[in-house]
This record gives sequence, structure tokens and C-alpha cells, in this order.
Amino acid sequence: MRDITILDMLERTAGARPDKAAFRDPRKAVTFADLVQVSKRVGTYLAGKIAFGSPVAFYMEKSVDALCGMFGAVYAGGFYSFIDVRQPAARAEKALSVLQPSILFYDRAQRDKAEALSVSCPAVCLDDVLSQLPEADEKVLSSIRAGLLDTDPLYVNFTSGSTGTPKGVAVCHRSVLDFIPFLVQISGIDETDVLGNQAPFDFDVSVKDIYTTLYTGAETVLIPREYFTAPTTLMDYLCDHEVTSLCWAVSAMCFVSIMNGFDYRVPEKIRRVMFSGEVMPVKQLDVWQKFLPEAAFINLYGPTEITCNCTYYVLNRTFEKNENIPIGRPFPNERVFLLDEEDHLVTKEGVLGEICVCGTALALGYWNDPEKTEKAFVQNPLNRVYPERMYRTGDLGTYDADGNLVYHTRKDFQIKQMGQRIELGEIEAAAMALDGVFRAACVYDAGKKKILLYYTGEKDVPAVKKELSATLPPYMMPGKTVQVSELPMNKNGKIDRQALLALATGGKK
Repeated sequence: MRDITILDMLERTAGARPDKAAFRDPRKAVTFADLVQVSKRVGTYLAGKIAFGSPVAFYMEKSVDALCGMFGAVYAGGFYSFIDVRQPAARAEKALSVLQPSILFYDRAQRDKAEALSVSCPAVCLDDVLSQLPEADEKVLSSIRAGLLDTDPLYVNFTSGSTGTPKGVAVCHRSVLDFIPFLVQISGIDETDVLGNQAPFDFDVSVKDIYTTLYTGAETVLIPREYFTAPTTLMDYLCDHEVTSLCWAVSAMCFVSIMNGFDYRVPEKIRRVMFSGEVMPVKQLDVWQKFLPEAAFINLYGPTEITCNCTYYVLNRTFEKNENIPIGRPFPNERVFLLDEEDHLVTKEGVLGEICVCGTALALGYWNDPEKTEKAFVQNPLNRVYPERMYRTGDLGTYDADGNLVYHTRKDFQIKQMGQRIELGEIEAAAMALDGVFRAACVYDAGKKKILLYYTGEKDVPAVKKELSATLPPYMMPGKTVQVSELPMNKNGKIDRQALLALATGGKK
């Protein structure tokens, strides 16, 4: 019998490996069997307190306890949504107003901040709940379970919205159950692996760690967020826990290589590194491959709206500093293709088109926002004979000579200057190819019609401008080049271009 919900996946692995550690944080670990039992008890606590199919919000950092809470929400017939605790309270309140949860869980560390939030639902300390849980009521839980469908929501992750209101991407059980086995097949992860989880639970990169663990019986070690500001602590943690597999955001990998983490200690057990979220600078990748020469490296691509990733590329050669690493080919059971500005299919090498996706992995849509959902999730214009939902990513790509997709830039990173169409990503790539430049980001000040380049590194501004002028045509040269100590990051660990634009324009967009 096939799995209907992720609870089937969890319980099957718990039955096969009850005493094996499933998840571990710096404070505690939990076996698969205990994870099931504690989650069922949380589900029993929530049963009757939340409506079937309703959200349970979590305002806390990732932890073993948080995992028990989120699976408990599913046992109770609901779904979970983590709210970033490091964002301003006003933004968290906006996300909660969209979500409209039945209950808000927080932990002791966030008690003061959580209790100060303006929310319309009960706010409860999960630590207190876990200390006095009822026994699991199997009869109640079985009754709830019988009503669950694979198309019911599993989680909602919030991404930024153009209007200032966060968008809640709702993903169902079926999408995760479809995606994870293919990820495991491609990556080769099995029950002997130890996954080093970098992403917070409000970021969908964590979905790959959590559910790969449930599917394979591997162990996931949760790495606290603050370790990514302390390279020696981070490298000790990876080595001491004998981590074998990483699925990290590009910015997290760049932190290690730029801060010379490998010069301190090399986690030699690592046998695969998967990365996603942004374009990986080749010079930073070179550092990783130098210190982990036997590890496999896989570039993953895909927005939150298609359940983590839709394409992959297993690196099998070296790349020049100014090359774009391909995003590769579609995952099985996902249709990924390019459409031009008139919605014609692009198949020729080197021709730019918008990356579009069809398949089971598509999210349900944006929670509580049918208008935005209808704009982004549309009928496939190539199919006029039956309903087929398609997601427009807003990303532009081409095919290379081998048929691999290559990401170039966002549609909204494409500007017109001096009558020429310019991709800001191309300028960034040229800057990051320079020796002495670590990372770079471009924004466009539409009011002043000026391209602005920000970068981190050792090379001074005059030298950067001089070397760029040798590789870029005059119309692509930045109107202003600024060296900064660090680039601002958004909550998902990506370069925050809105913050850079606000810096450039004095807060005016």
C-alpha cells in the first residue's frame, strides 16, 4: 500500500529502526520510535483544540522538540508553519494574520517575544506542553487519520511578497511523498548517513533533511543558526558528529570557504554536498572541492512553490571562474521547460526563456490568497486539451550544448539601459570571477537609471572597475561600485537585494 501522508513514512521507518537516532540537536536526541510516540501525544493534546485541516504556528528556533510539535500537528489533522523569530515583530504578525493559526507554539527562549505578538489565537509554550503530555489516544488519532488525504496541506512556508505582505506557500503531503524518493535516488543517501541540517524550519531547504531522514532512516543533526557565525564551532560540530551529507544554501557554503573554515578543520566524513538557493560562485566551490576531493557535489534548483527543487546537476568537471554551473535536468515526474515572452516553447541552445514547471510537486498555492495563486499557478499555455497547472518561476534560463538548463537571472533582475537589455546576474558573475572578490550583488536604481554593484573582498574599488571594464561592454558597467564588509542576507540566507537598494536610495524604492 502506498503512503498517503508523511505519517505513514515516519511510522514505517520507526517500525524498521525503532531504536536508531532520528534527529539530534545540541541538547537532546530522539529515536524514531520515541519521535512517533511523543508526536502522537502532542497530537492527542491538540485534538479537539484545532479544527481539521487548520494550521499550527511555531515561533521558535529549530529543535528536536519542535519536530515533535510539528508532527503532532499532523497527527491532530492539521499542518504546521514556522514563523521566523528573527524578523521584525510587525512582519511576523503579518504572516500570522495571513495564516490565521488555531494555536501558536513558542519555546521558553522566545516567550517574551511571542507573548508580545498581536495574535488572535491562543499562544502556548511548547516546553510546558511537552512536560505534561497526555497519553496517546489511539482511537481519536485513528479517527482523524482516516480522514486525511494526500492532497491535504502538510506545511506552509512564508516567502516575501511584492506588496510587503508575506506569501504563505502551502505544500501538501503528496508533493513531499513524490519528491523525496527521487532526491534519495539521485543523491544516494541511505540509513548509514548523517545529515547536517543548516536551514531553519521556516525555509524549505530543511524539508529535504527532515523527510529524507524519515524516508531512509538516516540521522539528521540540527546545526544551530548561530554556528554559521562561528566557523571553528561549526567545523567542530560537523567533525564531532561525523556528518556525511550536506544540503545547504549557497550563502552557508560561502561562509565556510570565505572564513577559511577548512584551514581549521576538515570534516572528512562528508561524501556529498548539495547546494541551492543562489548561484554558486565557482571560486568558492573550488575551495570546497579542494578540501573534499572525494565528495559528490550536486547543484539543486527550484523555488518553494514546487516543493524544494525541480532540477539537479551532478558536477562532473571543473568550471571556469566566469562560468555558470548548470542547474541540469528535471527531477523525475516533473516537467521543466522554457517559454519565451509570447509563451512559445524554447528548445534551442542559448535562447533565453522563463523556467516553468508542471507536475505533482507543485504547491497547492498561496495560503489564504487566491488572487496571487491564480497569477502564479496558471494553465500550461502549451496544453489546450485538459487542465494542467503550471508554475511560472520568474527565473530566466537557457539550454547549454549538452541539453542542461542553465540559470541566468530573475526576470526582475533584467533591465534596459542605453537601449540594451542587461541581465544583472551577468555583471555579478563577472565581478565574482575577479581575483580578490568574494561575493557580489547588483541592484538597479530605476530613478537614477544607475546600475549599482556591491561586493565583498580584498580588491579595492578602482581595481575592480578597471578589471571589469576589460570584460564588460560600456553599457553594462556599473554606475557605482561599492566595497562592503558583508552583504545583507534575508531570512532564507540569500542576498537581500531590497536592503541594498534601500541603502542606495536612502530607503526609497
